[in-house]
Amino acid sequence: MSRDRSGEPGWTALLTHIPDRVDALRFWLRVAILAGLAIWGWQLIGMNYRTGELGESFIHRPILVFHEAGHVIFMPLGHWVMVLGGTLGQLVMPAILAGALLIKNRDPFGAAVGLWFFGVSLLDIAPYMYDALQPQLMLLSGQVGEAGGHDWIYLFSSLGLLPKAQLIGGLTHKLGALVLLLALGWGAWLLWRQYLRVVDYVRDEA
Repeated sequence: MSRDRSGEPGWTALLTHIPDRVDALRFWLRVAILAGLAIWGWQLIGMNYRTGELGESFIHRPILVFHEAGHVIFMPLGHWVMVLGGTLGQLVMPAILAGALLIKNRDPFGAAVGLWFFGVSLLDIAPYMYDALQPQLMLLSGQVGEAGGHDWIYLFSSLGLLPKAQLIGGLTHKLGALVLLLALGWGAWLLWRQYLRVVDYVRDEA
């Protein structure tokens, strides 16, 4: 494993790390997990962000917990950052998860799963952004638009970007899809390398 001047593994080594010995059962479990995430991710990408369809999916519920927690966590930094904090919360949590698995656990596959959640969180943000121009989504308050406390109406308006809300929402959806597919590709590449290690180990044992 390549190391930087401090003696710690370099980023390339962390991102591509494969254990010397790969447990076959754990490997096939990871294959099943990646296959499930690929199917689920494809379904999420296909949901209509213009109508907020993803808001009806199961994964929106845990993301919403991180979103609401973000408002509370960033509250001390002022009202504007507190409002943005909901979006930051649902992005920072999977980023922290991916970073911890990669750096602390030396588990790039786990980090790829964290990156998948980050991509899904971007997909989840896109409808909220898109909705800001012509509000239709029902918020937690039971109302729509500014009356319901719509984060992105406030944020876009404060930045003079409200007329471009739908464009930004669409681009955010595309970015989320790209990140999700990148995570799946990274995970698949790691599993392919692990598969070769499993095959070599079985051959050696034989």
